[in-house]
Amino acid sequence: MTAPMSTAVPTAQGVGPLLRAWRERRRVSQLELALRAGSSARHISFVETGRSRPSEEMVLRLAEHLDVPVRERNTLLLAAGYAPHYPETPLDDPALDALRAGMERLIRGYEPYPALVVDATYQVLAANRGILMLMDGVSEHLLEPPLNAMRLTLHPEGLAPRIRNLREWRGHLLEQMERQIALHRSEPLRALYEEVAGYPVPDDAAGAEPDEPVPYFALPMQIEHEGRVLSFISSISTFNTPMDVTVAELAIETLLPADPATVKYLHTQLP
Repeated sequence: MTAPMSTAVPTAQGVGPLLRAWRERRRVSQLELALRAGSSARHISFVETGRSRPSEEMVLRLAEHLDVPVRERNTLLLAAGYAPHYPETPLDDPALDALRAGMERLIRGYEPYPALVVDATYQVLAANRGILMLMDGVSEHLLEPPLNAMRLTLHPEGLAPRIRNLREWRGHLLEQMERQIALHRSEPLRALYEEVAGYPVPDDAAGAEPDEPVPYFALPMQIEHEGRVLSFISSISTFNTPMDVTVAELAIETLLPADPATVKYLHTQLP
């Protein structure tokens, strides 16, 4: 099951302050939100101040137009006095057998290139042989369940010592987490961010120049493996219009080889 996420505003205050906080976070005026939702600025104001109780349909409509994450939509409904609309099905539930099998087939089919499935706090739920190959030399305590992709990457006893452009790649990952914290208001994710951002960075962890210039089309992760430098571009996929909290918080990350030498090497290692 995905790790619990929490909202920063107590639900005891009612749905109004929660909706106002999301609206301000999205930098949308009451009038603009009203136009999007087919309502009036006066009604939005009354809802936010507690003078009017929105219907269940209105709560869901406002949440949709404010791009509120699925888990937090349930929080809004509870604050308004309604039952949660979206279930949170454990990933090992038989109801998700087809989804789980599909994700596993997808990442296996991506071999020899690395791919993994993570939840909202980067807990690794599945990984293929390409990922396992990169784990060579990682400290045993980081490989004990539950595995966390951010800890594995940035910990001084994880992949960090072998990442040639650690400062750049670390900055990219931390910025990614900051954007997710702004979207989800997740206390577990914030705690993880503070932990990994506090890991020491070696003084010599400067951006490394490749042996031969390569016209990369995105920031690559350049990592050493058995004396070779491999380069990967990261791509993250999520599910469209999820109707379940667990599914909404799943992400499939694939590492695309960024140069011909990495392609050739992976095919010789994982035929």
